[in-house]
Amino acid sequence: MARFNASQFRSQMNRIQSQLRQAESKAKQAARDYNRAVDNYNREARAHNARVRANRARLQQALRQLQSQPTVTTRFVTHRTSVQSVQQSFIRLETAADTGTWADNRDLLDLAEGEAAASAETLNALLTERADEIAEDEARLRDTTITNELLDLGGDLDSRWRGALFALSPRNPDAARHFCTSTRELLTDLVDHCATDAEVLVANPSAPRTDQGSVSRRARIMHRLALRGDASIELAEFVEVDVDEVITLMKEASDGTHGPVGRLDTFELKVFKARAEGVIKFLHRVLR
Repeated sequence: MARFNASQFRSQMNRIQSQLRQAESKAKQAARDYNRAVDNYNREARAHNARVRANRARLQQALRQLQSQPTVTTRFVTHRTSVQSVQQSFIRLETAADTGTWADNRDLLDLAEGEAAASAETLNALLTERADEIAEDEARLRDTTITNELLDLGGDLDSRWRGALFALSPRNPDAARHFCTSTRELLTDLVDHCATDAEVLVANPSAPRTDQGSVSRRARIMHRLALRGDASIELAEFVEVDVDEVITLMKEASDGTHGPVGRLDTFELKVFKARAEGVIKFLHRVLR
């Protein structure tokens, strides 16, 4: 049996006490890390729940207002149908999340709900009677909340957006037509740019195609969602319907400038621009 002298015994005890202190320190640090993680999770959960409540309130308020709008109107008739398609598509997406048929990303569901609300709010703004508003100067009308979103997606998308904004002058009788036509083309090309025919067909040679032979917009969107791990038939449908709604709005507004509706006012130009900015930001979050 090994024998320890007093010096060796003290040395051994000091080593054991040091190990105990280290173990205690690690345990305390682990507890602090755990508590910090719990606090962060709770804070993020509260923030997420607040966003969900805000978007739900926005959507419900917008739908109530839309139901109170006159059902007979000669303005934005086609757009009203496309807005209804967005709402129906969101219901299917939400049902898929609630029933577990989509392993849902709650942030994406929250974003989609915000888009559904924005869609209804835009139509409400265009249909609601309002007093004449003071025209804004050109600089403010051309301001945009789009920052680096289109630059992140690459290509010439950002410069084309800036070009569309340049046409937004209250003194320009063709402002709506120029802006809406440019924005329609931009949104179409944005989706095409995020997922080219070649990229989609490498991943899925049997991807659906259009009558012209190119990959369908739905297939492009599904490809991008799959790359980020969020593939969902319902989500892909919602993104496509949302884009189609804005394209429909832009087309109807552009066509209206040639008919009895005539020149669109500054308020309407602001509404079109805000809706376009919203869908661009949504696509940036979903497809990049």
